[in-house]
Amino acid sequence: MSVIAQSKIKLLIAESVALSTLLILTAGCNLNAQEVSPGANSIANPHLVTYDGAEGPHADGPGAGKHIVFLSGDHEYRSEEILPAMARILAWNFGFKTSVFFTLDEDGFIEPGSSRIAGLEALKSADLLIMGLRFQHFPDEEMQHIVDYLDRAGPIVGIRTSTHAFSGIEGQFAKYNWNYEGDDYLKGFGRQVLGETWAGHYGTNHEQSSLVIPLELAAEHPIFRGVSDVHVQSGGYFADPMPNSTPLAVGRVLKGMTADAQPDPEKEEVPVVWTRSYSGVGSAEGRVFTTTHGASEDFLNDGFRRMMINAALWASGMENVISGEMNVDFIGPYNPVGFAFDGYRLGVRPSDLAGWDTPIMDSSKPTTEDS
Repeated sequence: MSVIAQSKIKLLIAESVALSTLLILTAGCNLNAQEVSPGANSIANPHLVTYDGAEGPHADGPGAGKHIVFLSGDHEYRSEEILPAMARILAWNFGFKTSVFFTLDEDGFIEPGSSRIAGLEALKSADLLIMGLRFQHFPDEEMQHIVDYLDRAGPIVGIRTSTHAFSGIEGQFAKYNWNYEGDDYLKGFGRQVLGETWAGHYGTNHEQSSLVIPLELAAEHPIFRGVSDVHVQSGGYFADPMPNSTPLAVGRVLKGMTADAQPDPEKEEVPVVWTRSYSGVGSAEGRVFTTTHGASEDFLNDGFRRMMINAALWASGMENVISGEMNVDFIGPYNPVGFAFDGYRLGVRPSDLAGWDTPIMDSSKPTTEDS
């Protein structure tokens, strides 16, 4: 029996025991997605799937005892696919506990960008936050957990539309909106934490791909150890990161969707990968990695995938374990759809992604484009 199969059996047994306990504790109660205690496991919280490195072959790996929280909630670039795939790699190969939260519809199915999310108190124990959000207006009680994490300057990895993670928030958390105009937090979370807000497309989706070209500084940076030939499917974004940011790579926008397409002569090469730090409350400083790419199809590229795993380790302060020989292969099937607005798989619950070899996602499920 394979290691993955053995791990899956152990996971199923553990889930069965936990479910039995939950049923006993909650007998006679009517539980739904809003009433269930938003705890740290995917049985108690329908928004959550957890991959525990303690169940994998590297339980004593460098990530043992560390917790990474992922927030998936963008409308177009399929963070509901790339983030659980990334979470599995980090859990299985490095021993992290990884918790992936999804925005859901009223029936408990994944609905990218819905703003329905619960359980973010998990950030209290997080050693790293990885975000794939777009224009979210989370409930205040959930937003408070994000703000608390920022106040303690927890490290962050932000992909693609996370530069404009929040929009339409009113009241005490309005300053985190991508277009906030106050001098106290100009351009909101994206600009003040990740280093840039939404600044516009710089390449046409599905017509223009990009090469990610490392700058001279990247040759010595841990994030680019073993990284080469990064070709991404998502169209370029314009970015002019905050002055205290350190660009590591620029994007070469191409006139086609293959790596050998000709560069677009009308597009200058602008930063698409950078690092920086941000300030929390007091003297705390948090590491940040930002890339304006990060569609689920980008993750198929070996170089991009390695860069993202390296970035997670670097942001966690674990650059000493990064090597160009690390295994960053997928754990279980990875079947990304072509990214598009409303192009996500229908009828998928986070619990459907539990375990090491369930597909991300089930290719037999229709997409909203099919319906």
